[in-house]
Amino acid sequence: MSQKIATRTAYGAALAEIGGNPNIVVLDADLSKSTKTDTFKKKYPERHINVGIAESNMMSIAAGLAACGKTVFASTFAIFASGRAYDQVRNSIGYPHLNVKIGATHAGITVGEDGASHQALEDIALMRAIPGMTVISPADAVSTGALVKLAAEMVGPVYLRLGRLDVPVLYEENTKFEIGKGLTIKDGKNITLIATGFMVQQALEAAERLKAEGISARVIDLHTIKPIDTEIIVKAARETGAIITCEEHNIMGGLGSAVSEVVVRNAPVPMDFVGVEDQFGKSGKPQDLIVKYGLTPEKIVEKAKALLKRKK
Repeated sequence: MSQKIATRTAYGAALAEIGGNPNIVVLDADLSKSTKTDTFKKKYPERHINVGIAESNMMSIAAGLAACGKTVFASTFAIFASGRAYDQVRNSIGYPHLNVKIGATHAGITVGEDGASHQALEDIALMRAIPGMTVISPADAVSTGALVKLAAEMVGPVYLRLGRLDVPVLYEENTKFEIGKGLTIKDGKNITLIATGFMVQQALEAAERLKAEGISARVIDLHTIKPIDTEIIVKAARETGAIITCEEHNIMGGLGSAVSEVVVRNAPVPMDFVGVEDQFGKSGKPQDLIVKYGLTPEKIVEKAKALLKRKK
């Protein structure tokens, strides 16, 4: 776990790895060094297109290429992919269910100093509301690489949520991932922590702190937010009786909302949410912002203890 790699870096490496497939085309909106698609560009320049600072147009171009049979990866910052280009993503990619994979980097508050205008905290909500859109938020470099390859193999639109911050490598290289299936990475019987993205690491640290206090916490990496793994959530609800979701996103419309929709329909149990509480981000160092918005193991532990008092 000592090695740290940003998921955007793993995304670029994965694209270069699968780029031998001549059907894959990568588009970028003048941010290839930041989104790391420049790694693909160096190997396959003839299939890398910089459309310029024109994200909405990029999504339309991606749709056109996909309609001609290409597998297209369209990359930009998450705030632009989900916000500025929403109309094109919805109507030109989602509605016709085209084979476009949106590589959305720099998601969440850990973008840091770029501030609220660049900190996408609503993108999961926007993307999971589009019918047929698959939404993936990997926890580390290994899961990113595996899920990018799986996304390339499946047919249909995918939103890949990736980060700027270097994060610990949690998984072994041979770990098996499946789109739509979460992973129980730590078992427990008293409470379940369901996390996505870099918050998986925070949940694991929280589970260790809870263990020291005699509380057994299960940790689930829900890397695919849509289609959601109903089975793993219901099992956790029935076996542990309480769930906390952990996400680098507004608690409205994101992972917490998605999990609670499953819980309330299938196995109602006490729940709470760790995430950004209906606020915009601010400019600051990533670690300072993580503390400011309560995306810490300490906050997870605090909410877990309070939630346990509500268990029947």
